[in-house]
Amino acid sequence: MEDTEASARLTLTIMTRSDLIARLAAHYRHLTVGDVAAAVSVILTAMSDRLAAGNDGRVEIRGFGTFTANYRPPRTGRNPRTAAAVAVPAKFVPHFKPGRELRDRVAASAMREKRIAPAKVRELEFEPS
Repeated sequence: MEDTEASARLTLTIMTRSDLIARLAAHYRHLTVGDVAAAVSVILTAMSDRLAAGNDGRVEIRGFGTFTANYRPPRTGRNPRTAAAVAVPAKFVPHFKPGRELRDRVAASAMREKRIAPAKVRELEFEPS
């Protein structure tokens, strides 16, 4: 079996906001679920507000990564159904760049849990999902 076939069959585990709140509430038992939910909401709102500032928006969390708002210039797109030209306006889109510690931790986990050779980890980082 090829490595690409094995990587295509890896299951995806998603952590939602509710999962994050539940994990934090379980870890910090002296806080109520409502308090944890409020704290998570305040943090995410602050991050969103900073990114919404457009070109000046940047949220950096050391060891985790950096969220920025990248500018996309206006362009001409195509309607896939009619193939007609469509003007797509300029916009800012959120972008995340993982920090070195996060990249190293993910790579180590991939090698440990999935038995992927170190040379294959770099290839998997760039595979389309």
